[in-house]
Amino acid sequence: MTIFPVRKFLAAVAMAACLPFASLDASAAPAANLPDFTDLVDKVGPAVVNIRTTTRVSSDQPGGLPSGSDDGDMSEFFRRFFGIPLPQGQQGQGPQGQQDVPPPDDSSPDNGGDNGDNGGGGEQSSGVGSGFILSSDGYVMTNAHVVDGADNIYVTLTDKREFKARLIGVDDRTDVAVVKIDASNLPVVTIGDSNKVRVGEWVVAIGSPFGLENTVTAGIVSAKGRDTGDYLPFIQTDVAVNPGNSGGPLIDMDGEVIGINSQIYSRTGGFMGISFAIPIDEAMRVADQLETTGRVIRGRIAVAVGEVTSDVADSLGLPRAEGALVSSVEPDGPAGQAGVLPGDIILKFNGQTVDAATDLPRMVGDTKPGTQATITVWRKGQTRDLTVTVAEIQSGKSAKTGQKKPPAPAPRASNALGLAVSDLSADQLKALKLHGGVQVVAVEGPAARVGLQKGDVILRVGDTDITSARQFEAVTARLDPQKMVALLVQRGGNAQFVPLRPRASEQKN
Repeated sequence: MTIFPVRKFLAAVAMAACLPFASLDASAAPAANLPDFTDLVDKVGPAVVNIRTTTRVSSDQPGGLPSGSDDGDMSEFFRRFFGIPLPQGQQGQGPQGQQDVPPPDDSSPDNGGDNGDNGGGGEQSSGVGSGFILSSDGYVMTNAHVVDGADNIYVTLTDKREFKARLIGVDDRTDVAVVKIDASNLPVVTIGDSNKVRVGEWVVAIGSPFGLENTVTAGIVSAKGRDTGDYLPFIQTDVAVNPGNSGGPLIDMDGEVIGINSQIYSRTGGFMGISFAIPIDEAMRVADQLETTGRVIRGRIAVAVGEVTSDVADSLGLPRAEGALVSSVEPDGPAGQAGVLPGDIILKFNGQTVDAATDLPRMVGDTKPGTQATITVWRKGQTRDLTVTVAEIQSGKSAKTGQKKPPAPAPRASNALGLAVSDLSADQLKALKLHGGVQVVAVEGPAARVGLQKGDVILRVGDTDITSARQFEAVTARLDPQKMVALLVQRGGNAQFVPLRPRASEQKN
């Protein structure tokens, strides 16, 4: 009587045990659709190189890293993203420690040898990175920070041949560098079109993370045009990139290079799923100039710009938040001579729409010096076109104006904005290179809440230029407390719009 139920139970258990395997078999089918990177790596891999750099040290210097130097790309990572040197305990350790082997035919600083000169000395490893071959005669692209400060640069191919490279040129603004090795018939990469990159597509990185050569990682494009505060908009991916990958190629599924792996975002010192690549279109424009002239020539119009927020756009009547807000202008620079003023919003440059403030430096930089360009600006509720002659950018030159110490505090600010102001003297106006404006001497209420300070200079309220403290009080008395108003404020040589809502006249806060 009991045998039959037991058999039924055992049969049910057997059927149930088969179900997970059936489920696994069903789920295995989609796995066959995952991308296969093997052919892509076979195609591109031979054109990816390892780059290591050395610095020369004297023989009387203690062993280990020279004073003030660091341990290659790992230290560069700490410097660029944490602002601190590599912790001493990590120097020369782990896989990257293999860099400390001196290059062939050179004396090691560890044994006190010299290179045949009276002063004595040797080479000390200072960095490791990646690169890729642009031409069969030996031009190689990498990151500027990979070769920065190096006395010698060594390029190692996948067939283990090593060459001493010659630096052709570097461009710190884009973090692009080109070096040259004396070789021929080299494998080369195929350059793609970074403008055609789509968010979500598969991409591959090849490089030398921590000195481990020919390492392949894969992921997807996470975002395009990512602004990280640098000169270029980056391609963001989730491809695993670590110190040593810098300068290596980012490759699409057609085997074409679409970017140069350059940076990562991390709070721990390791990869956290966010990496950034320089778009190859921009990098190639730089590389072409470096190969031709050894430097990059860029245009400038001598303005400092900031973002246009939605509050600023609303208060100034702009249909949407776009353009670049001019915060300062060199009076004798191209834009100043063309009539551009602090507070203008540049909407177009030579017919190209300026969607964000970071677009303008790239547009101007790509314009040949000496070219006449048309700038479309938004000023006091309307657009106007100005003609500017683009100049050549000069390193270290920026728009500067003077600033005076604020006068003694005035009585409590009781107007609708919560500001007490005073007139600027002729000497102050001259020092500040201004034609008008008033200086803030006391702050409270709405103005204090948006961060205005004593010493700020109010240049404009809405579309009204401010010329005196009396006029300022008259303008603020007519403000509607139901509407936002934008104040053009100059602080420390830079001007920006600060939107705030006036308080009703009976409110004294």
